[in-house]
Amino acid sequence: MTAVSRLLIEYDGTEFSGWARQPGLRTIQGELERALCVILRRDAVPLTVAGRTDAGVHALGQVASYPGEPARPDSVNALLPYDVAVIECVAATPGFDARHDATSRAYVYRVLTRRSRSAFERRRALHWPHPLDLDALHGCAQLLVGEHDFTAFTPTETEHVRFERIVFSAGWAAADPELLEFRVEADAFMRNMIRVLVGTMLEVAGGRRSAATFADLLRGRPRSAAGPTAAPQGLHFLGAGYGGARVM
Repeated sequence: MTAVSRLLIEYDGTEFSGWARQPGLRTIQGELERALCVILRRDAVPLTVAGRTDAGVHALGQVASYPGEPARPDSVNALLPYDVAVIECVAATPGFDARHDATSRAYVYRVLTRRSRSAFERRRALHWPHPLDLDALHGCAQLLVGEHDFTAFTPTETEHVRFERIVFSAGWAAADPELLEFRVEADAFMRNMIRVLVGTMLEVAGGRRSAATFADLLRGRPRSAAGPTAAPQGLHFLGAGYGGARVM
């Protein structure tokens, strides 16, 4: 069988138009494929990714695969811009596909809760200087675990045909006294799903929506019934699980 290589990648998504290659736009896939073509001396190196990220979203442990032999990370990184880096590039099992073989994906969404904005966190967290009910956030997260219909948490105009997702774990925790993190792992996610979940949970925590109405959203309500889409800079792709293994 054809050799397959597996990449572990991290990137700051601030100045990218998302993962997916798009004509005339700066994307992570485009930068990586360009560098790999040079290193491997090929006309094309098509990458498959575990979790496609939108513009402004970051990754700490993105997984991608391509047909061919592994490239040295240092050599690839020498041709990449400062905001994307290959951590590892190894031979994978023949036939491995980073997307289709993934059994889970995990993300973290970071929220800065202090009153004043941060010069350092502005690209990495949502600034939320409003009062929050932490118990309400914890209660919302607990409701997410299990299989639910997440139609309310993805754009109405979508290519998705299945809206049920299985959430393996979800929870809010304090990374430090001024920073909250929402960590979630599921079999798969839909476009904007986590960001709409966060935007809606913040409404519950701010007293603008009840926990009961949040629970009702998990029964397949329309997108218009849910809250706003939280800003992209707070979202980070943590990693993908394979063979039933979990990231978190």
